[in-house]
Amino acid sequence: MSQSHSPVWFSGVFLIAVPVALPIGLLLYSLFSPAGGGGESGDVWQHIRSTVLSVYLFNTFALMTLVGITATVIGVGTAWLSAKFTFPFSKILAPALVLPLAAPAYVVGYVYADLFEFAGPVQSLLRSTFELEGGQYYFPPIRSIGGAAFVMSLVLYPYIYLLARSSFMQQSVSLHETAKVLGADSKRIFWRIALPVARPAIAGGMALVLMETVADYGVVEHFGVPTFTSGIFRTWYAMGEHGAALQLASWLFIIVALLVVAEQFARRGEHFNPISRSAPASLVPLTGMTAMAASIACVLPVLLGFVLPFGILLNHALLEGDPLIGKGFSELLFNSVYVAGLASILCALAALWLNYAQRLRASLGVKLAVRIATLGYAIPGMVLAVGLLVPLAFFDRALSEFLRDNFDFTTGLVITGSVAGLVFVYVARFLTVAYNSCHMGMAALHYNLDAAARSLGATPGRVLRKIHLPLLRPAVCSGLLLVFIDVMKELPATLILRPFNFETLATRVYRLAADERLGEASTAALSIILLSLVPTVLILFTKVVENSDRNLASSQQS
Repeated sequence: MSQSHSPVWFSGVFLIAVPVALPIGLLLYSLFSPAGGGGESGDVWQHIRSTVLSVYLFNTFALMTLVGITATVIGVGTAWLSAKFTFPFSKILAPALVLPLAAPAYVVGYVYADLFEFAGPVQSLLRSTFELEGGQYYFPPIRSIGGAAFVMSLVLYPYIYLLARSSFMQQSVSLHETAKVLGADSKRIFWRIALPVARPAIAGGMALVLMETVADYGVVEHFGVPTFTSGIFRTWYAMGEHGAALQLASWLFIIVALLVVAEQFARRGEHFNPISRSAPASLVPLTGMTAMAASIACVLPVLLGFVLPFGILLNHALLEGDPLIGKGFSELLFNSVYVAGLASILCALAALWLNYAQRLRASLGVKLAVRIATLGYAIPGMVLAVGLLVPLAFFDRALSEFLRDNFDFTTGLVITGSVAGLVFVYVARFLTVAYNSCHMGMAALHYNLDAAARSLGATPGRVLRKIHLPLLRPAVCSGLLLVFIDVMKELPATLILRPFNFETLATRVYRLAADERLGEASTAALSIILLSLVPTVLILFTKVVENSDRNLASSQQS
């Protein structure tokens, strides 16, 4: 490819990387600054470090361990069963096992906390049925690390399920057939062949699960589990100590950075795993008790992670519902769709820009800028929000002083405390999702298409508009819809950066559920789930279109 391209493409890459580079730089500065910057903030940080920091560390790592193990067992087990065997309802359960992804973890957590607490229906029924007093029986407390891990595992296991199932289905048939000829049964094939080959995919899914666990705020706050995210929020808002909150955020950033490194290390060897798409293995039919056990194993995650919470929320919504139904609730709905739609469009455009600029010239500087720009998904939303508040506030003050000194008027807060600041963080957080989807589509386009168009005098912009965009439409739409789903469910960043008197469905659910008003919160919670389900169906449709386009392109090339 020619190197004589406009510098605008490459300048844009560095500008797109700014929203992620700013908080990372601030967190690193805060981490290495002495005692959190000294002064009163330094004293608060010293107090936090000597009292609750060890608690935050222990609870965060304990939660990660429990969720990682439980989600891996559920995700890998159901992926192996649905990819290699047939049993009653297996064709329905295979796609249904993805449904819990549409339900935010904090929504499911609110449902289970209300269901299993002491005054909830389960324990009340238990006491009335067996005529028990409060001190005569033991029931595991739902508001605990174990309860939080249970809820998160039910919602997050699809990350591992999707990647593991894809790996199991693509593995070389000859490996399994050779093992069978040598006398290996299904259990031995799973442990000695399928699982090691799928290790990189499982590691990638587990990394996503652990990152989401570290970033969670709604579940741990409602269940009373002090972790880094709840500590950051409490230190920033309840104590008003921004320096100490930045110190906590920098510690959380270190944990996430270690996860990213571990994930990259665990993925080594994925390009050497033999796969075979042309000759998929025939599914093994299960019968009798084995088939029933497989059905139950696949039904339970869907039932507990989606059907039961959805049914309880629907019942609450029909019996009570949100008193704001009408104009007030439509404003919540509009706010949520507005910020999610705006953020998803910006992410899709930025992802397209990053991929095309890297395609034009994959220099070291461009690669590094793209890498920084796509680090956002690995950083918890609360950390990004806290890290961006300081530079955004500095920019607003500098702009206001400049306009006051030179033009004798002030603008107030332009970005901080506005929808622009909120969307800014959403783009920084979820750009990776759109980038990965677009990157997969861009990688399938041969460079000869660009060379042919450029030889006819087309500019890079015209090549992108006339050639790449039509071919990349399914991939770009998929990324846009995935970002829309993530923004709809995002809670901590919204709580910190939302404008005054600006409510979304997520913040409405959080505020009502925090006051133990689950019946009123059910309407907004159901809206989030339903709005997340619609893009999921559209993503499936775009995947079908994308596969059809690729098949057509392959037939034309042959």
